[in-house]
Amino acid sequence: MMKIYDLNQVPEEKIFARQEEAVDVSAPVADILRAVKERGDAALLEYEKRFDRVELSALEVTPQELEEGAAQVDPEFTQILREAAENIRAFHAKQKREGFLMTEREGVVLGQKITPLARVGIYVPGGTAAYPSTVLMNAIPAHIAGVGEIIMATPPGRDGKIRPAILAAAKLAGVTRIFKMGGAQAVAALAYGTKTVPKVDKIVGPGNAYVAEAKRQVFGLVNIDMIAGPSEVLVIADGNSNPAWVAADLLSQAEHDKMASAVLVTDSRELAQAVSREIEAQLQTLEREEIARASIEANGKIIVARSLTQAAAVANRIAPEHLELSVDDPLDYLGMIENAGSIFLGRYNPEPMGDYFAGPNHTLPTMGTARFYSPLSVDDFIKKSQFSYYTREALEKDYRKVSRFAKEEGLTAHARAVDIRFEKEGEA
Repeated sequence: MMKIYDLNQVPEEKIFARQEEAVDVSAPVADILRAVKERGDAALLEYEKRFDRVELSALEVTPQELEEGAAQVDPEFTQILREAAENIRAFHAKQKREGFLMTEREGVVLGQKITPLARVGIYVPGGTAAYPSTVLMNAIPAHIAGVGEIIMATPPGRDGKIRPAILAAAKLAGVTRIFKMGGAQAVAALAYGTKTVPKVDKIVGPGNAYVAEAKRQVFGLVNIDMIAGPSEVLVIADGNSNPAWVAADLLSQAEHDKMASAVLVTDSRELAQAVSREIEAQLQTLEREEIARASIEANGKIIVARSLTQAAAVANRIAPEHLELSVDDPLDYLGMIENAGSIFLGRYNPEPMGDYFAGPNHTLPTMGTARFYSPLSVDDFIKKSQFSYYTREALEKDYRKVSRFAKEEGLTAHARAVDIRFEKEGEA
């Protein structure tokens, strides 16, 4: 049974505790990065043979492979991919930024210039599983931003091929080049570049512990989106919620990973007990029961609060990746939520709608980082440059203030740089 806690009677350390995997992979990842940096393609091919158990003659997917693979996808699913892509594109198009100019002060022009990144790398988990949604969610915002080249890395299957659904999604999303490589070695290739794989400016996309650690280690040489942890969902539900629906929503995240977190916060003890029973009943029907059960036992919990307002405060403390507001009039509570990656309003908007189809991005902050991180967006694929222009007259009006400011900080060369422009010849 899923554990039930009374918010006002159980110590906080139990309510807010979360079991985490304490596996340090920094040393083997550092070795992989070093090998790829030093030996390039040769190291990549060796690691693909070792980790993905496939012998490759070439790393890059050819145009023919792309077309043939995409053509294998069931037409019905291709249409679903197309509709999902349209929804994602429409949502992210609203995020596109424009530069600006300020001319309020005479003789002074200030502004901001928006420039898309030249080349980004997208990591897509693969091999035995296929995640075309990850392709769409990462590549489409990059394409909208105007990124010059979108390079995708994904591990091949044992047959040396990329799953057709991945290829179809890449084609729809505007991916430029695709490489058969996974794990930390793929991150290394994107960060350092090899003879075959171009070096990128930023790496985005989820992966296992090795991928996450590799992104951490190359950060600074390239930019990254975030270090993603196990999936999370927190459901705030009132007594009118359907316990079977709530249980299904919780389990939709629990099946991701044994370390995933599924939390219910409710003001109804009756609902809490009903959901706990439903969890047990539905677990027995899942194909991934072992994973989901381990997740529920390690990190699943039901918290009974005094009110929905208190429930919202709990959600803000936890700062979940996904937050469902399964309540009457959910818009009334939206303003109370400060820390959440993606918010799902109402009883007819389960979290998987955001994973695949609705339009908002599914690459989200985890492990409480929604306190300061945002979902992946078009902003992740641009950079901002600021600029300024002064006429002589405008500088003459302000230079003494700047000189005084510099001298207050003890930076007399700074002061000299503005003063010198108004010294008469021979003055020093």
